[in-house]
Amino acid sequence: MLGVVSSDVTARAAGSAILRPGANALTSRILETATALFSAVLLILSFPGFELWPLAWVGLTPLLYQIARRPHARSAFILGWFWGILFFYGSCYWLTYSMIRYGHINARISYALLLIPVMLVALFPALCCLVLARLIARWGSIGLFAMPFVWVSLEWARLGVTGQLWNAIGYSQAYHPTMIQSASWGGVYAVGFLVVLTNGAIAYFLAERTRNAFRLTTMIGLIIAVLIVIPAILFKPQSPLPDLLVVAVQPNVPMERVGSQKETDLLLARHIALSRSGLQELERNEPIDNGAGVHLNSLPRLVIWPESPMNFTYGNDAQLRDLVTGFATGNRTSLLLNSLELSPDGSGYNSALMVNEQGRLVAQYDKIRLMPFGEYVPLPRWVPGSSAIAPLVGGFAPGNRYALMPVGTTRAGVFICFESAFPSIASTFANEGAGVLINISNDGYLGPTPVMRQHLANAIFRAVENDRPVLRVTNTGLTAHISRHGKIKDLSGGFQPEVRTWAVSKVTERTFYTKYGDLFVVLCAVATLFALAATVITRKP
Repeated sequence: MLGVVSSDVTARAAGSAILRPGANALTSRILETATALFSAVLLILSFPGFELWPLAWVGLTPLLYQIARRPHARSAFILGWFWGILFFYGSCYWLTYSMIRYGHINARISYALLLIPVMLVALFPALCCLVLARLIARWGSIGLFAMPFVWVSLEWARLGVTGQLWNAIGYSQAYHPTMIQSASWGGVYAVGFLVVLTNGAIAYFLAERTRNAFRLTTMIGLIIAVLIVIPAILFKPQSPLPDLLVVAVQPNVPMERVGSQKETDLLLARHIALSRSGLQELERNEPIDNGAGVHLNSLPRLVIWPESPMNFTYGNDAQLRDLVTGFATGNRTSLLLNSLELSPDGSGYNSALMVNEQGRLVAQYDKIRLMPFGEYVPLPRWVPGSSAIAPLVGGFAPGNRYALMPVGTTRAGVFICFESAFPSIASTFANEGAGVLINISNDGYLGPTPVMRQHLANAIFRAVENDRPVLRVTNTGLTAHISRHGKIKDLSGGFQPEVRTWAVSKVTERTFYTKYGDLFVVLCAVATLFALAATVITRKP
């Protein structure tokens, strides 16, 4: 009897021993998945629209710690891809708004379609995690300190490959000027580098849990604090004399196509009325001497109309030209407006036009970076069905020239809508001599969603990177005056007509970033390649 019991116990023990490895593997996979989910949620909540920006400084830590515990390249790639899908889907879910409301695509289909671009851009954090796992497998947990080099390099690669840098990790800090002054030498990548370095240092301490690890993590934290604080201290906001008076018009034109001529005339009248109310506000101001013997109310004046779904066609619309000419000459003001202008291939440009005080067209900038599927279809003609896909707003041709807009003694660089997400466009304008940057935009197609604050975050960084004021004038919000160090003034509400008046000073100095562009992230990419090569040509210690 005892022998039978003994045999049964032995058999059960043997069975448990056989099952345990599989059970442990399943538990490990569940833990990894939960960790990636937790990390992605923390990062999503840190971005504009959710506003919990401090979470970015710890949000990557769970993911990095998990990879340090199990630095297997294939598993790290899958984990990073899963993390990326969750992050980009959760922070950019608003892309479905236009598909559902204006494309009339079923909601379930729209959310399913969003997975396609999300899975593509998620490959970049996946590659980042793969590289990190390889470095840790060769060099140990100290490899976590290579993560910021790898991360910003692949953000840079994402922009080059996909044309998208949306929600790079540095943008999570956009609304806090003290945290982003390092962008003046390294762009949004420099801010992201410091955020990821903090996460890596914390993950290193959690992985090692030794006194030396604590000391090293503390030292890295102090260095990061110095790199954040010193640029903020060195930046001394000057109070230069104003060079220009600006009226920013937010007309709130509805996104549905304007139907009758009567509706068009009413909306155009709204533009004129808001413009005149802004000019009257300037006139009501008491004459103020700017210290150089010139009264502010005698400075050049500029009225800015935003990008609009109305599709003004200044070049082909004599009635509009006459109205604009009469408004400019009658009110002694220049006017910047958005217009659909004819391109050589007949498709048209999305253009910004400057009409001066004499009513003459003096400059035209044609949008260079077009919105995929909004303004053009980024598919070769040989792809089956590509000709059947129509862009949401219209089929445009890209421009190829950085034209500056003269107004008084100031020259402005104007970039249109999501061109604010391309650092090189703003820095090119600054290098060409722009003393002020202007972003005209229309986010109405994406509704009252986090995109409004995420888009504004891009413009904030363009101001700090180039030490230039950025005047952001939108159709439906958010309209704002962004100071040269990234502070927001006179922020408008969303989806309501508003008008703002600003006294603006031009800036002529160039920052390190303006002069040398992405040099910092290029060096990070070189360092990443050397570190990766070292794992191949050296022996494992």
